Amino acid sequence: MAKQVETFIKLQIKGGAANPSPPVGPALGSKGVNIMEFCKQFNAKTKDKAGKVLPVLITVYVDKSFDFIIKTPPASVQVLEAAKLQSGSSESNRNKVGSVTWEQIKTIAQDKMPDLNCFTVQSAMSMIAGTARSLGVTVQGESPLKK
Repeated sequence: MAKQVETFIKLQIKGGAANPSPPVGPALGSKGVNIMEFCKQFNAKTKDKAGKVLPVLITVYVDKSFDFIIKTPPASVQVLEAAKLQSGSSESNRNKVGSVTWEQIKTIAQDKMPDLNCFTVQSAMSMIAGTARSLGVTVQGESPLKK
């Protein structure tokens, strides 16, 4: 018989850097989850992605046990990495801070496909290009989406 789910917790933690300090400790402690056990398991699974921000969905069961699913890094983080920027523009409609190519957009879209709510790579590319525009990053080249 399946375990009864008590709640879900969504966090964004850097890979290999989970520790009991906020935001991890208070979020898990208030639900009665063993914080150190989560930190050990998360750090072991993400040691190859050290330093990257990773969204994690933690399922907490009634008996205080837990499971977690690690998702791909946010699209905005990947776009900023591709453009080699620290942060986006404060006024994205006026000040452009960098640029990426459609090939980079396609690579990010293929990486993010399992976590996006779209069925084709073209629609995923459209979503990632929109994220880039909202960060003040221009997409260089001829759009493959208009065909």
